[in-house]
This record gives sequence, structure tokens and C-alpha cells, in this order.
Amino acid sequence: MPSHKALNPPKRQCRQCWLHAYDSRAVHRHLAPRQDCPECVDHMLKGCPDHMIVR
Repeated sequence: MPSHKALNPPKRQCRQCWLHAYDSRAVHRHLAPRQDCPECVDHMLKGCPDHMIVR
């Protein structure tokens, strides 16, 4: 279960990035060792979608 901190990002932060940063073991469990998370890479390259930013 994600922590309270992982589920409650502060204003102007991306919900997905915050969750992946603070609950990364559970979110990234399906990845092989040293494998990049496709969702994380997408946000790093393209930026965070506006609808995922906390207002």
C-alpha cells in the first residue's frame, strides 16, 4: 500500500512522478534490474502532462 506521502503530492508537482519517487518499490516491482520505467522516461523526455499537475 502506498504511503500517505506518496499519495499526497504538494502543489505544482506531478502526481505520477511523486508516486513513482515515494512508492518506487511497489510501482517498479515489475521491472527487471537496471531496467528503466517507461512512464518515468516518458515524463523525463516530454515533461509532465498538465492534467497530472496538482493545482
